[in-house]
Amino acid sequence: MMDKQKFLIPIAISIAIIAIDQWVKYYIKTHFYLGEEVKVFGDWCKIHFTENYGMAYGMEFGGKTGKNILTFFRIIAVSGIGYYIYTLIKKSSHSLYVISWTMIFAGALGNIVDSVLYGVLFGYDVWFHGRVVDMFYFPIIHTPIPDWFPIWKGEDFEFFRPVFNVADASISIGFVLILIFQKKFFSEEFPEEKVKTIEEIKPEELSNN
Repeated sequence: MMDKQKFLIPIAISIAIIAIDQWVKYYIKTHFYLGEEVKVFGDWCKIHFTENYGMAYGMEFGGKTGKNILTFFRIIAVSGIGYYIYTLIKKSSHSLYVISWTMIFAGALGNIVDSVLYGVLFGYDVWFHGRVVDMFYFPIIHTPIPDWFPIWKGEDFEFFRPVFNVADASISIGFVLILIFQKKFFSEEFPEEKVKTIEEIKPEELSNN
């Protein structure tokens, strides 16, 4: 029988991420007007209330039809990730690998809540047409591109331009952890088969019984 305690940490992490994400979004939605911006640390760290119909970091995809497709795809993808996490726990995979996928799962689920519920909850649209609330804005570098640069010279350059939320950050951190530690994770997931040397082969294994 599988140890149910193995699920406690992933479940707790998921609940914590989704709760924080939704609390921040609800606070911003009810205390800021759309487009309102507050400086936190000078010009490079701001709270900027914006909403989008699309993917992470404010990207959009195909209007309302694309919104439906994207929402249903997210639900299917999150269900698949949830099942994958279940198999990882069942196999006693590396705990950080499980946590990384849990962060991706929780972040994706947090944005699904916006997409499915917010249109009805805040009274501006129907089910599955809610707008995702974003607020964290880090324009660390904001400068015109020098004239000597071969392309885009004179144009305005900003890094980091996208406005994001807790859910987006959770997804990104999960993927970064997998990328950084992939060698360790995958060496445990798919260990190389041990090849016996001639000294390790027992005489009875050579017999033709």
